[in-house]
Amino acid sequence: MQAIILAAGMGKRLKELTQDNTKCMVKVCGETLIERMLRQQEKLGLDRIVIVVGYQGQKLVDYIATLDIKTPLEFIDNPIYDKTNNIYSLSLATDKLLEDDTLLFESDIIFEDSVLEALVQDPRPTLALVDKYEGWMDGTCVKLNEDDEIVEFIPGKKFNYLDSEDCYKTVNIYKFSKEFSKNVYVPFLKAYQKALGVNEYYEQVLRVIAILDKSGLNAKRLNGEKWYEIDDIQDLDIATSIFSSDDEKLSLMMKRFGGYWRYPKILDFCYLVNPYFPPKKLKEEMMASQKGFFEKRDKLMEHINELNKESFRLDSRKSNLEEKMENKVNYMWNEYELTYHNAKEFEVDESISYTRMKANVGE
Repeated sequence: MQAIILAAGMGKRLKELTQDNTKCMVKVCGETLIERMLRQQEKLGLDRIVIVVGYQGQKLVDYIATLDIKTPLEFIDNPIYDKTNNIYSLSLATDKLLEDDTLLFESDIIFEDSVLEALVQDPRPTLALVDKYEGWMDGTCVKLNEDDEIVEFIPGKKFNYLDSEDCYKTVNIYKFSKEFSKNVYVPFLKAYQKALGVNEYYEQVLRVIAILDKSGLNAKRLNGEKWYEIDDIQDLDIATSIFSSDDEKLSLMMKRFGGYWRYPKILDFCYLVNPYFPPKKLKEEMMASQKGFFEKRDKLMEHINELNKESFRLDSRKSNLEEKMENKVNYMWNEYELTYHNAKEFEVDESISYTRMKANVGE
């Protein structure tokens, strides 16, 4: 088995941290992402590790040379890293995919050893590592059937928070068997890239493959293991607190400004939202996280509306009865010259006829 790491990206959202370094050379808890990942892969006894480089590629190669990694290393250069996306980087390594079973990694992921162990020890040959969706997660999600087969890939832009209960987030770590790469993935990748170009993502190829009746692509569900994807400074802060020692976690979290809602397993009761113009995405997220509350609220509102209708009907009937009663009193006064007091006495019993009433008055 081999590992392929995609590390050609520029990591612009990390700003000054990647002005002179690649994204995977950023440090978390005093260790670069690439060193941590290579150390973890080294424990697996792999036949080789293939790294696709691009931005600051030679600097990355020179840095890795200082790490004394025993597993054989091979590097592939993406010379147009600034004009392409990761589908092109992976396409440069398709010959390698055809030679062996492969663990595929993106270089901006940090994870604990148990994450990798869960993937490697699973006997199924082709797997996507996934985790149950939570509000802090961004990017591609999947839906699974009862056999853990991936039946749908959902790009981040098309994700609907109202469906989040059925979704799993891709961790961007995969296991491809040699046969899957040869018979399914590589042919689809080449066709997809030929049709849509090099500025796409390799997961979009998997999205097409998932449509097949028997795609051969299954999911490996994580169960509480720690991982995080680092795209920007905020992600870096959160990842640092997650993977720091227990003594440091709280102090690191408290140094951050704003809410804690993006921290896994943290309930944030100070989650700030715009009360006047919440965007559609935010409203969907709130609806999904508070689905039970909103369902009860809607039922209560329906009940209140029914009560309001009934109240309006009763008020209208009351007004009609009062008007009718007033007309009777006025009629009696005008027709029989009754005093108000006498009219009110007769008004109590509506069964008394006007003829009988006149006779009573005469008596």
